[in-house]
Amino acid sequence: MRLTFRLALFALAMSPRLVLGQSSYLFVWAGGREGNEMMATIDATPGSATYGRVVASASTGAMGTPHHTEHELPASGHLLANDFHAGRTWLFDLHDPLHPRILTSFGDVAGYSHPHTFIRLADGRVLSTFQYRAAANASADSGDMRNGMSGMGEHVTGGLVEMDEFGRASLTGSAADTTIPDRLLYPYSVLPIPSMDRAVSTTTDMDHADTIATSQWVQIWRLSDLKLLTTIALPPGPRGDENRYSGESRLLADGRSVYIHTFNCGLYLLRNVESGAPAATFVKGFEGTDCGVPILTGHYWLQTVPDAHSLVALDISDPEHPREVSRVSVGTEEYPHWIAIDAQGRRIVLNSAGRGSRLFIIDFDPATGRLALDARFRDAGSNQPGISLTGSNWPGFTGMVIPHGAVFSRK
Repeated sequence: MRLTFRLALFALAMSPRLVLGQSSYLFVWAGGREGNEMMATIDATPGSATYGRVVASASTGAMGTPHHTEHELPASGHLLANDFHAGRTWLFDLHDPLHPRILTSFGDVAGYSHPHTFIRLADGRVLSTFQYRAAANASADSGDMRNGMSGMGEHVTGGLVEMDEFGRASLTGSAADTTIPDRLLYPYSVLPIPSMDRAVSTTTDMDHADTIATSQWVQIWRLSDLKLLTTIALPPGPRGDENRYSGESRLLADGRSVYIHTFNCGLYLLRNVESGAPAATFVKGFEGTDCGVPILTGHYWLQTVPDAHSLVALDISDPEHPREVSRVSVGTEEYPHWIAIDAQGRRIVLNSAGRGSRLFIIDFDPATGRLALDARFRDAGSNQPGISLTGSNWPGFTGMVIPHGAVFSRK
């Protein structure tokens, strides 16, 4: 009895954000060539007997290439997840983690195809980027680390769509801009800024066979009617190409400035978004040319850096001069790409492509920015942090599982 009580106290001390009787879960959007794509529920409660194990799943019934989900689980428990390969989006009901289910799926919306990013607005509607016009659709094969798809044929510029979570559109706007020399603009991510009636979008094409569009462009929109206002180019950094492949954008604490990352591992500060002359400045470069999804939490910017096999934490209290305060390596065979943070801002889920293809939990200290691998989140009988994404650990698979979007439950 005393031993059981002490173990309970130890588990609570190790995870102060979790209270007795409360459970935490991860929802991982995964698939592969040897099994149907699915939304898997993983036990993420430290001290649980099934910590790091798949405890439930919902299959789409189709083989595919899971891509982005929303970056956090909405309060409704409904999560949008896309299969970029197929140009199809699935809506999952995850309010009961042990009984995930599919509510619906949809393809093209309002004449646009291949959505990438979904952002919930205050009224519950969804602002989404669609990479292409639907008339340019073609089938696709698997892609590169940017999760681009080859063999899709010639593309036509897509746009932004405001819709409900079932894919019913209420507002659209084309990203085409004839005032710039390079009109190869394929909306990647979008950041709505309601206080300024603006939205900021980036332009990387997910088709890796596209060798023409270098995607240094950022676009500014009027949010209320999705009218494109201007398109600007990110300036090169010291290496000369850090501005290529604009990726994720996040609103900084002042409510007016925006950080934009690029897949070529540049970090940019965008100001004067509400004016007719927005300006971008290079503020930081990372190793390599394939940096993945970042997180902005408090005054820290957390960046996946595949070439360094690491997650890096920057203190951005001074946005013009970000300062590295911590980094954690996940091993030389791992290439971090997707990350998401829990509701308490203390735990990060990180997926990795490459030969290892593992899923990790990383502890984050919001007071200091310190990052540390959670060594308890591991395969049974292993002393290596992280869980292996192989068929033996995943229902319905016999080979390697390819994960992408992953989010924590809201508890």
